[in-house]
Amino acid sequence: MDSVELARGYDIIGDVHGCAHTLERLLEQMGYRRLNGVWQHPRRQALFLGDIIDRGPRIREALHLVRDMVEAGQAHCIMGNHEFNALCWETPAPADSQRTYLREHTERHHRLIGDTLTQFDAWPQEWREFVDWFAELPLFLDMGPFRLVHACWDSSLIEPLRAQYPDGRIDQDFLLASADWSSFAAQTFDRLLRGTDMRLPHGITMTGKDGFTRAFFRTKFWEESPQTYGDVVFQPDALPEPVAQKPLTEQQKEALMLYRPHDPLLFVGHYWQQGRPQPIRPNLACLDYSAVKYGKLVAYRWSGERQLERDHFVWVEVPRMS
Repeated sequence: MDSVELARGYDIIGDVHGCAHTLERLLEQMGYRRLNGVWQHPRRQALFLGDIIDRGPRIREALHLVRDMVEAGQAHCIMGNHEFNALCWETPAPADSQRTYLREHTERHHRLIGDTLTQFDAWPQEWREFVDWFAELPLFLDMGPFRLVHACWDSSLIEPLRAQYPDGRIDQDFLLASADWSSFAAQTFDRLLRGTDMRLPHGITMTGKDGFTRAFFRTKFWEESPQTYGDVVFQPDALPEPVAQKPLTEQQKEALMLYRPHDPLLFVGHYWQQGRPQPIRPNLACLDYSAVKYGKLVAYRWSGERQLERDHFVWVEVPRMS
């Protein structure tokens, strides 16, 4: 990306999850206006971190808003795990697979995508067109001084992916290859779109605030000297205190990923942060502040800085039925 493009400035926006009216308020607050049906800024461009769909009250409207901006050159959008899930929900599995679809139509999976499907009941052709659009979304954006990925930047996966797909946009063959859980494709989707995790000890499980029961918990990918489970947990649901105090084994420590302090600025969504938006580290920010759970829809306004600035975070609070 050349200096002229970078000089325009970028507004990186966290997980929208169907909060279309809130997104309009955030764009308006940042100086965007709707011209000829498309939200745009005279100098800046919006960058969306994915997860435009599911959960919220106005998913269809949010998709139209974001796609219209992308198609008009006013925004870029990367793939989130929810767009990937929708793509897999609608894609038949390879003939040699044990599944009917890449994402089986189970009750658990339907709980995540059900709101989206319901809101498109009267517009089936539109839904098919949006699913095709999901397939075109890149898995990452590397802008040089800063990077975007939905959940986790893992260079050991992104570099070989970039060698095959320089712009991060995968094809149907790569998508179908993810049916094999041990494949490079499946590992790439899982790491970039869902992040890193660790199994809970002693076979225990936890039921999160979203109502799903899991045997794993989400972990940090930037902690330099972790000693306990509590040092690496990164999710809204706290670990039980005895688990949080449990020491990590040397093998567990070695398996952890590390996004280094001198790496380019990195923006992620995905993690349901709470409180006042701020950097995690001088080169790392999460912009998902649970908009759809009546938290905040958050953006970071990048204007050339090499370290994140607290006063570059902007947000709107999300009222009910936003």
